[in-house]
Amino acid sequence: MASAHTEVQVRLGVEDDLAPLTILYNHYVRETPITFDTVAFTAEERRPWLLSHPEDGPYRLMVATDARSQEILGYATSSPYRPKPAYVTSVETSVYVAPDAGGRGIGSLLYDALFEALADEDVHRAYAGIAQPNEASERLHARFGFRHVGTYREVGRKFGRYWDVAWYEKELR
Repeated sequence: MASAHTEVQVRLGVEDDLAPLTILYNHYVRETPITFDTVAFTAEERRPWLLSHPEDGPYRLMVATDARSQEILGYATSSPYRPKPAYVTSVETSVYVAPDAGGRGIGSLLYDALFEALADEDVHRAYAGIAQPNEASERLHARFGFRHVGTYREVGRKFGRYWDVAWYEKELR
């Protein structure tokens, strides 16, 4: 059997990805506590997010597509950790995989590409917040050398209950 990885391409995100990326993200907004957004977005509302991830620099958007159909299977980003200037060498990373594309190694392919893209950037640390429970995300981050540094208890409220967020960090340089 051929590797699932040969059927997936990873590339930089582009303007034409806006609508399908919004649909993918909105699944997580509506159906899961993985993101603490609570209202689905229109593509136009997500445009500033897309534009905040240029093709170079420390804030990247990597997209995984099916090699045949070009359907978007997932994406990974590095974004500003916090808005204050002293945080400029830190990024927050996230990965979202299409609900029907899990278990194919797409998250790993996306993180491989993202961290390769960041290798020449002035980025010292990567951080990831993982709403609990999420064993798949914890395993992915551990595979990439992230270590647990703490948990914020009941920090977000969604779907009528409170959720913890575990924080992970990875040294990049």
